Amino acid sequence: MSIWWSLHLRRDAASVPLARRLLLGTMETAGVDPEISYDLSVALSEACANAVEHGGGAARDHTSEAFRVTAYLDGEKCRIEVADAGPGFPAAGPRPRPQPVPAEAEHGRGLCLIEQLADHVHIGNKPGRGGAVVSFDKILKWREDAPLTAV
Repeated sequence: MSIWWSLHLRRDAASVPLARRLLLGTMETAGVDPEISYDLSVALSEACANAVEHGGGAARDHTSEAFRVTAYLDGEKCRIEVADAGPGFPAAGPRPRPQPVPAEAEHGRGLCLIEQLADHVHIGNKPGRGGAVVSFDKILKWREDAPLTAV
């Protein structure tokens, strides 16, 4: 079983719950275990919130006003990618791993949460263009009554 979808969303706070609800609805319909769905939806929310907050300004056309979310449920794995048109991550040297922040902090936890909730995370820049790309995947577990189990 394979399902994928891609959204082109405005860099607006209202886009974050829209992407999250679409992912949760897709996973519920497919029969993914609710804990896995929840983990991925939180990680997606964090990646989208980062794109909304930091993902503008680099593009000369109006693409900096939007970001893209793509989700693939393919076999036993879900892969999610969030790409924006902002300045991206600093190019000098290897990108440091996200560092934990205090629990009471209001900002700075997103990338750490994504790394904790996903099985594999890649954080980088779009090749040749401005913008950051955060992609992550997780092995899926299925409900016993799943209508679309992996083959």
